[in-house]
Amino acid sequence: MADVTRMTATEIAALIAGGEASAVEVTQAHLDRIAAVDDRVHAFLHVDTDGALEAARAVDAKRAAGEKLGPLAGVPVAVKDVLTTKGVPTTVGSKILQGWRPPYDSTIVRRLREAGTVMLGKTNMDEFAMGSSTEYSAYGPTGNPWDLGRIPGGSGGGSSAALAAYEAPLAIGSDTGGSIRQPGAVTGTVGAKPTYGGTSRYGLVAFSSSLDTPGPCARTVLDAALLHEVIGGHDPRDSTSIPAPVPDVVAAARAGASGDLTGVRLGLVTEFSGEGAEPGVTAAFRDAVDALTKLGAEVVEVSCPHFQYALPAYYLIAPSECSSNLARFDGVRFGLRVGDDGVHSLEEVMSLTRDAGFGPEVKRRIMLGTYALSSGYYDAYYGQAQKVRTLITRDFTAAFEQADVLISPTTPFVAFPFGSRTADPYQMYLADLFTIPTNLYGGPGISVPCGLSEGLPVGLQIMAPTMADDRMYRVGAALESVIGTLTPPEL
Repeated sequence: MADVTRMTATEIAALIAGGEASAVEVTQAHLDRIAAVDDRVHAFLHVDTDGALEAARAVDAKRAAGEKLGPLAGVPVAVKDVLTTKGVPTTVGSKILQGWRPPYDSTIVRRLREAGTVMLGKTNMDEFAMGSSTEYSAYGPTGNPWDLGRIPGGSGGGSSAALAAYEAPLAIGSDTGGSIRQPGAVTGTVGAKPTYGGTSRYGLVAFSSSLDTPGPCARTVLDAALLHEVIGGHDPRDSTSIPAPVPDVVAAARAGASGDLTGVRLGLVTEFSGEGAEPGVTAAFRDAVDALTKLGAEVVEVSCPHFQYALPAYYLIAPSECSSNLARFDGVRFGLRVGDDGVHSLEEVMSLTRDAGFGPEVKRRIMLGTYALSSGYYDAYYGQAQKVRTLITRDFTAAFEQADVLISPTTPFVAFPFGSRTADPYQMYLADLFTIPTNLYGGPGISVPCGLSEGLPVGLQIMAPTMADDRMYRVGAALESVIGTLTPPEL
């Protein structure tokens, strides 16, 4: 049998369903791969060996009993440490939740279990999903398998690195400003942010409630679509969940793989015309656009004049919401507690706990958000940012009257070396320059590999109207049919 760690999720599922491999064999192969390389990659914060093998044995027992298996039954999946997992540590990359084992599963994890997938463990991330490089994890950075001295993107760098290092064929991420798509781009994998409300946030440790969107990560577009289908759909436990079925993203991915985009209009955003992007990124993007036009797509220029204000608006809205959401971490109810020695007051215990538990980037955003929401400044900052958000939404609406999807580079640059941007937060924030407008709008977006620059992956972003997720999968699969998948160097 060929090395299953190099196979796609689709291929692995077929092997298991056909009896050519057991779920236990597949799971053990991935656990062995993690043991072999993760001391260098550091994609995982916790590997749940016993839980994974138990889940795999359950799948094999069902198959032996003749029960019908789901399309991803027995396929291993890595889960970003932002989702609660019953009895399994959930830290959100922060010391303040070190050692916390939730008493319940998030809806997405519950759906993964019900579908028969095998959860390998929890992946590394920037603390509370605040960052673009996974350098802000309290447990150390994750290396990019293409070059272990470079960042794997953030905040979901652990999930994407696990895919690129062949430690898992599938992974779950969360996207608040690009935290699925940006890591996907710089690791040469596929990352999809569904429509806001298309996947449940129940059990997702909140960063910015009006922006957070969990979604699928994979090495192929079809695998991402299959995972999207498993985790998506209405959840009555999430008040922002959309009460509508998930678009047929799997059928769209299969249709796109035929390589026919006749009649599809691709919108090139004028404001994303290459300014601020590295020349190699721009060149790979333009080559990909040419490839898409040869498949029959029509390219139209669209203007979104308010996109230039997306970054500052985001860095008012997201910190404001995080300053409210993170107030619950006070050393009383969850995780870390410092100063509880009978000498300090309750207020002092809270202060000492937060000082010891939160990292510098989290503190920076809490302070920024608290200031923006303070009396006398609310309308001037948070209120204005919300007005900009409305204008950006109108830009998207107008653009989708001219084009079926919008396309752009996913990131302005390829993976950068560790430490090269941590001293300048603004330069770090620019990593999400092209992905943030989609979060403010609430629509779906996907990053698909489109080539290399300086030997490192470049991603192409496809953005679609809300609840039209299937469109981005069709175009993404068509691009993949031309470009293929990218193979990182051997570790």
